[in-house]
Amino acid sequence: MKEKSSGPSRGPRKPAIAKDGRARGAAKAARARKPDAPKAAPKPVAKPAAAKSSPAKGVSLDVRQFRVAADDDGIRLDRWFQRHLPDIGFNSVSRWARTGQLRVDGARATPGDRVAEGQTIRVPPAEPKAAESAKPKRVRPQLTEDQIAFAQSLVIHRDAQAIVINKPPGLATQGGTKTDDHVDGLLDALEYELDQRPKLVHRLDKDTSGALLIARTARSAAHFAKAFSSRTARKVYWAIVMGVPSIEDGMVELPIAKQPGTGGEKMHVDEEEGLPARSRYRVIERAGNRAAWVELQPYTGRTHQLRVHMAAIGHPIVGDGKYGGKEAFLSGTISRKMHLHARRIRVDHPDGGRVDVRAELPDHFAASLTSLGFDIHAGDLPLDEEVERKPTREDEKKAARAHAKQIRKGRKGERRARGASGGGRSGGAPRKK
Repeated sequence: MKEKSSGPSRGPRKPAIAKDGRARGAAKAARARKPDAPKAAPKPVAKPAAAKSSPAKGVSLDVRQFRVAADDDGIRLDRWFQRHLPDIGFNSVSRWARTGQLRVDGARATPGDRVAEGQTIRVPPAEPKAAESAKPKRVRPQLTEDQIAFAQSLVIHRDAQAIVINKPPGLATQGGTKTDDHVDGLLDALEYELDQRPKLVHRLDKDTSGALLIARTARSAAHFAKAFSSRTARKVYWAIVMGVPSIEDGMVELPIAKQPGTGGEKMHVDEEEGLPARSRYRVIERAGNRAAWVELQPYTGRTHQLRVHMAAIGHPIVGDGKYGGKEAFLSGTISRKMHLHARRIRVDHPDGGRVDVRAELPDHFAASLTSLGFDIHAGDLPLDEEVERKPTREDEKKAARAHAKQIRKGRKGERRARGASGGGRSGGAPRKK
């Protein structure tokens, strides 16, 4: 075969020589090194208007004013942001407070300040929190019809702000390790006509039965929580204890702490590092020297307080093997279940008046009272403030001091009024000395 011709028509073309002696290819390369003009000008990016809000998170990009609702009365400002603007992080709120941008009724505010109904909260412009920092919401399992019916069967009191249930023994108040059935998991069944989930405000031990208060609104939850923390709420328990206390109406004041090595699952009396704890007991009836039916009132709210205190004075609650050991069980027909029942709860109502509810005994407790010969009608002892008594000399002194204080305040107000009006002198001329 003949080789193909390597003439100018087939072979690589020699670079053409420009008049100035440089290769045209070199000129193109030089032009390539220069910045090329863009082929098309990019379209301008539209900036969000200052008055519009972020469609993704609903956080306003301009200053906003919010009025505090009744359900938020008394809560901390940082808690208010968690409820109503969860996309704004605590760091942003703190920064606004430091720079004076966060204001309540025009005054500078801090995250720890408490807000009142009707106040106005000024929220400065803010970008929503990054999506990756948002924690996925935990989806609660849907309740079955049987679970809803069971939860509603426990209700013994209901009004616009509060629900009281009679918790059965064996049902935990809240979930935990290997605890799937609990009151907290049933709260969706107790919404009724309100479109908000009720909230727990205190607890009962799993094996303790009786009255458990549940708040229906955020406002009542804050109110009841304050009542429990300030010890104005009254709780009355019934218990059957081993033996009979020598003092029929006594006060146990022993500090309580977590017992080392139990992972916080067990408490004990600790005189050095324990927290103060006070419990009152009153003997209702006695079954010889074998057992006693007692009323218990906790004046503090330590974990397992009543159980620890009764065991510490040598009279553990019947069925409480955790703190009474083998000695906490009666022979015969008496149930081995815990005999501790929250009989009554009394607390001021957020709308005025009081919530005052009694819970009926569980079957095993009622049966034990009958077996031991106790009279069920003898159990409800009056609280101290419910007992009618004649005023003592000390009461009379207190009333006299309070009356004198009111008179002094009235006179002080009169003097201020005279001073504001010039003391009754024409023209308000100063009095001569």
